[in-house]
Amino acid sequence: MRYRIASHSRYTIYYHIAIAIKYRRKVLTWPKVDDRLKEAIASMAPFHDWIIQEMETDKDHLHILLSAPPRYSPSEIVKLIKTWSQRKIFFEHPEVRKYLWGGKLWSQGFYVSTISDNTTKMEISKYIKEQKKQLKQLGLYSRRGGMD
Repeated sequence: MRYRIASHSRYTIYYHIAIAIKYRRKVLTWPKVDDRLKEAIASMAPFHDWIIQEMETDKDHLHILLSAPPRYSPSEIVKLIKTWSQRKIFFEHPEVRKYLWGGKLWSQGFYVSTISDNTTKMEISKYIKEQKKQLKQLGLYSRRGGMD
């Protein structure tokens, strides 16, 4: 789909959002928490007319590629995601609140960028999908690299 249609607008808006867990604690390595976090965010998206293209976690942070109507600012999207997901996680997994010293699930800041063309969108989508895969380092000093 080239663009989306709202009541008085046509738009193509994609955001790449990254949010870190408070204190960079590794709570997203817990499978039940990781799965529930993604379910909670996916369940709230239709209520706000968001389309989540990709979503993945990696130990201590979350990446999302989503399309949202122009009535939502990026900071409002992040605020809604943080609030909704924190309530769900802390209610269903009180051990997470204890692990984070009873405070908040998310760190204060976030990263956001806009995605405009299909090439960039595809690259970001691939990057998010591969969050949990270990990247293999190039063997610059290996025998095969010829730098012995």
